[in-house]
Amino acid sequence: MVGPLRPQFVLFGSSIVQFSCSNGGWGAILADLYSRKADVVLRGYAGWNSRRALQVLEQVFPKDAAIQPSLVIVYFGGNDSMLPHSSGLGPHVPLPEYVENMRKIGKYLKSLSENIRIIFLTAPPVNEEQILENLRDIIPERNRTNESCKIYSDACLEVCRELDLKAVDMWTSIQKRKDWSTACFTDGIHFSAAASKIVAEEILKVLREADWEPSLHWKSLPTEFAESSPYDPPCGDGTTLNIADHSVAQALIQWGLSDN
Repeated sequence: MVGPLRPQFVLFGSSIVQFSCSNGGWGAILADLYSRKADVVLRGYAGWNSRRALQVLEQVFPKDAAIQPSLVIVYFGGNDSMLPHSSGLGPHVPLPEYVENMRKIGKYLKSLSENIRIIFLTAPPVNEEQILENLRDIIPERNRTNESCKIYSDACLEVCRELDLKAVDMWTSIQKRKDWSTACFTDGIHFSAAASKIVAEEILKVLREADWEPSLHWKSLPTEFAESSPYDPPCGDGTTLNIADHSVAQALIQWGLSDN
């Protein structure tokens, strides 16, 4: 254990989570913005579906942990939505089972603590032609479609309404950008920096608007060791520049985020 104790934000999901700290990813954006406010912990597993998530759920989130996360952001659905393979192998999970798996994940996480907060991310859109061009060795057939992603995205939103969980509709929010199909992916599936910025902004919007006590929005959380110090850089008026405040401003500028 490293102190002082901070809120813990856990990102749990498949490749959209595992890769979220590279290429200007949304996980990196959150980690930067909360760098002196919360610990952002990555639990991402590329290629996984909701079945595999259930298999390790209690290992990733033990009920007897001394401290439970303040926030868990969950993403599964894109791999589940892939069309079934004739062999029966592969990541496809039938829609009714996917819904039940996400329901179980949500209920389990809620049972860990009355103070835990949960956000589900829905299946995002895909660029089908880009997938065929870039991932032909892995995905030789057109078995991941934008239509199927929409179906699983809607199902995830329905689970969130049922369990009173917060959600980010990635399928809709990413496609609000006019050039989303060419600007938002590195290979047709995984996010470019442009898509990650959209996702980060949507997550921050949820955190800002949620009526949670305490609030988990970055403006509401205290900055660790934020007091001014004579060791801070001196200013011309005899005062010093508080680096703790300056570092948050720099993060906002770096990622092109608004101050909200």
